[in-house]
This record gives sequence, C-alpha cells and structure tokens, in this order.
Amino acid sequence: MTQSRLVALFLLVALFLLAALPAQAAQFGIGQLMDALANNKHGAASFSEKKYISILDEPVESSGELLFVPPNRLEKRTLKPRQESLVLDGDVLSVERGRQKHVLQLKKYPEIAGMIESIRATLAGDRKALERVYHLTLTGGGERWTLVLIPLDAKVGGVVARIRMDGARDEVRTMEILLADGDRAVMTIRKIATP
Repeated sequence: MTQSRLVALFLLVALFLLAALPAQAAQFGIGQLMDALANNKHGAASFSEKKYISILDEPVESSGELLFVPPNRLEKRTLKPRQESLVLDGDVLSVERGRQKHVLQLKKYPEIAGMIESIRATLAGDRKALERVYHLTLTGGGERWTLVLIPLDAKVGGVVARIRMDGARDEVRTMEILLADGDRAVMTIRKIATP
C-alpha cells in the first residue's frame, strides 16, 4: 500500500469516527436517563447536606439516610446534628422532630409539592411527572450527566429558582436546590450497597 493510500485510508477512518461521535453522544437523552433511573427497584443511600442561608455566616450541615421505594415513598432520616424524619408517602408528607409530628397534604401546598416531586419523580424516572412542573435540560452522557430543572409554574418558581442534579448512569450523586431568595442546599448522595 502506498503512503498516499495509507494517508487516505487513515483520513477516511478518522472522518468516520468523528462522524460517529456526535451520534453516540446524541443517543443519551432525557428518555434514556429516565429509563435508567426507572430501572432502580429501590434505593438506600447516605447523604450529607449543606444549607447556605443568607443570614448565617456558616452553612448548616446535616447527614443521614435516604430510602426510596418506587414509585411513591421517599424517606429522609437526618441523624446529625439532630434526628429528624421526613416521609413522603403518596401525597402525604410526615415530618417528625423530637416529639413533634406534623402531617401535610401536599395538594394544599403546591410550592412544596413541586420541590419534593422533583426528587421523587427523578428517582422514579417519571419524566411525565417532572415535565408537568419543570422545564428539563440534560447535558453530558451516561457516564456523567447533569439534569437542570427550571419551574414552569409561577408558584413553584416563587420558592424554587432551579434544581440541579449531577449523576452517573442510574445514580443521582449530588443535588443542588437554589431557592428564589438566593439560599441554597447542596446534598451529596452515596448509594448504600444492598445485600
């Protein structure tokens, strides 16, 4: 094979590979992400969270456990600095702090429901539920992705400016909730291996 044919063959292969790269990147979209997340039957994870509140000099830190049982049950058990339990079962949110317990019907609080639904619907891979409340933007690929949720409803937007989730494959690894007033919370999530 002559050098000119070898160069031509190399260029042809290189052009083919370059043409294939965008097609492979384009294959990973919101549908594929939601399908991957929906395949998780249930999940247990540990979390650490920092809340940045404008009136405080230092972030408020907490840690604990998350449990998701598709499609409707999400539990957040804060263990440190003090125990607290939030359980979302269907449209009922139960909050326990010490000896106090509050039960909220989420249909009465659409602003809160929108924020909570973003987490539950993402973990369940429920694209339709997310798109009822948020505009979705996905960047990256299957090995590393970022999903940004911007509220469509003015009431939800009055509370939440943006939710950003970063992950890999079928796992959400970090979640940042930016509130309309500028305060924000950043949660780091680590999946717990189940036996």
